[in-house]
Parts: sequence; C-alpha cells; structure tokens
Amino acid sequence: MKRIRIIDRQFNLLADISRYESLIFIPRWSKVGEFELRINLHIPNTETLQKGNLIIIGSDTKKVCLIQHRELPLDESGKQSEVLLIKGPTLKGVLGTRLTVPPNGSYDRLTANVETIMKQYVTNNVVTPADHERIIEQIEVAPTQNRGLSLFSQTRYKNLADELESLSLVSGIGWFLRLDRGNQKWIFDVEEGRDLTAGQTENPPVIFSPTFKNLKSSQYVTSDLNLRNVAYVAGQGEGEARRVEEVGGGSGLDRYELFVDARDIEEADEDGDPIPSNEIQIRLRDRGNQALSEAESEVFFEAQILTTGPFKYEEDWKLGDIVTIQNKQWGLLMDARITEVKEVYQASGMVLEVVFGNSMPTLTEKIKSRLNAISNDIRK
Repeated sequence: MKRIRIIDRQFNLLADISRYESLIFIPRWSKVGEFELRINLHIPNTETLQKGNLIIIGSDTKKVCLIQHRELPLDESGKQSEVLLIKGPTLKGVLGTRLTVPPNGSYDRLTANVETIMKQYVTNNVVTPADHERIIEQIEVAPTQNRGLSLFSQTRYKNLADELESLSLVSGIGWFLRLDRGNQKWIFDVEEGRDLTAGQTENPPVIFSPTFKNLKSSQYVTSDLNLRNVAYVAGQGEGEARRVEEVGGGSGLDRYELFVDARDIEEADEDGDPIPSNEIQIRLRDRGNQALSEAESEVFFEAQILTTGPFKYEEDWKLGDIVTIQNKQWGLLMDARITEVKEVYQASGMVLEVVFGNSMPTLTEKIKSRLNAISNDIRK
C-alpha cells in the first residue's frame, strides 16, 4: 500500500503511516481535487489525522491534501465503527477560501498570458493582499514563464479557485500547489500537458485501447445538453446604443446561442480617459470566448486503466497529457486531455480510473454556476 505522511502547517512531520483500509486520491487538472482515507482507529498515529493537518501521498510533493473532515460513522447495528473516515481537498483547494478582492476597489484586470493572470490573482489575494489578515504565509508564487494564450481578464469578489478553473478551461493550462519542504513553502505554479497523441511525432504516443490491453471497464459520453456555440456579448450602453459583440459560430439547428452580460467591462480607464474602441471589442470578445469554453459540447471517456498495460502511469503518461483513445468496436477514435485521475489504494493493490475530456457538470456544479451568475448580477 502507498505510504502516507502527516505533517502540520509548519512542516513538522507528525506520523508515517503505511496501514489503512483504503485511500482514494483524485487529482484534477482544472478543478480542485479531493481525497478520502479510511483507517482503523487502532492503527498507530491515527490521532495525528486532525483537521488542518496535511497528508503527503508517497513522496510526490504535488500529491498533498488538506484534512478538513473527520468522521466516526455508525455500523449497521448502530454502534460506533472502528474505521475512521478522513476527507478533504487537494492542497490547491485552500485557494477556494479566498475571493478576488480588487486592489483598487474597482476590478483586478489585465491583458496578459493566462499564466501571468493566474499568478497575479493569487499574488493579490493570498501573497500580498492589502489586508494582511488575508495572507496565507505558506504560499509563494513561482516565477512566471509567460505560458498560455493571451487574453483580457478582470475579476471582482469571485471565488479565486473558480476563477483559476475558468482560466484553465479556456487555455488548457493546469494549476497546482506543491510542497517545497526545504524552504517551508507551498509553491503555486502552472503547467502545460504534453501532446502524446497518435498523430504527433515529437513524443512517444500513448494510445488507450482494448487492442493494447490497457482498458478495463469504460464509458463514452457525448452530449449537447449544455452546449452553447455562439455568444452575444453586451457591454456598456442602453438599448440600441449598447455595444454588442458576437463570437463563435453555428447555423440552423446546429446553432446554440448564449447571452453574456459584460456591462462590467468599462469604457474608460482609472484616470477617466476613454479606452480605444478596438480594445473594448477585444475585451468583450475575450469574455465571450471564455463563456463559450465553459459551455462546450461534452465529449468525455471514463475508464478503468489496467496497470499491467504497456504505458506506465506517471512515466509514459500523467494528468494533463493529451492522449489518443481508440475503440474499433464503437468506431471511436479521439484525442483528449486527461483531466482527472482516481487513484484507489487497497490491500489488494492499486486501481486507476481516468477521465479523458471534461465530463458533464454534476447537479451541485450546476447549482453553483447558477448562483455565481446571480452573484455576478449583484456585483454589477
């Protein structure tokens, strides 16, 4: 079984545990991941599994989770179970505890590559915010390497983790927090997945297929239930004088339209000087493209991966890479990013379950999205 270590927020090692009932670790590329640990109460050092402490899975400094839930369930007879349930998010979930408070009281805005935007948002709200009470002293932002597409972005009192997720979806860039135990810091950084598809020649290709005996149970879904491919983005102004930009494309029955209220995109800078019309147009179009990236046709493939196959996890492929999936019986051939990996550790061994592409939103995510839209209207 995979060894786990427990440390506190000051990086002190509290315990080293190698016996437990089960461990589920789910890292995600764009979203915050999660973990779940079930362990017998009589195992030594279970008293260190307290809220606020961190779990390091193996020796990977990215496989770090924050304990936020501790539960002693009842068994079928109503007696207290001897199995302790521990849950929480991956370490980057701590960024979900902050809103994007604008440093100048208006908006935190800039036109830059996605990496720079992400790191500015984290810096302004976690590392050097105006209110010192908002600082998370453990977090440090890695130097920017200017990765990702360039776009205009602005934010105001939105959940920081949600903003990072949106920027990840529109750009393909992943984000994470890793431990730097030497400097006692949690390092925020981003990364780009590798192209391992069958059609490229730069890297050894990775193909998941029954032919290669690396797929077990699988599910393929394609859905247009949440699809929108054309956005009308409305800026400032009233009635016929309101500025509206159209982005995307589609016709006839294949056209799915979306209205984006972008009245918050201002037409004058902080000094009151007019912003050039072409710059406003770019900002509105960027907002529309970002909205469409969150409403694309859902095409995803979920599968249990056989660890005995020819491609080794975290050697030949890992979270964030783009690979090829093939199933000749289904007539399926698709290239997709690995957006989620579920690592299940039990006494019988490790099981891997993988999501290729972005799956359909859960009911909770749909409700959250609707509440965010209402909140955005209030902020304006």
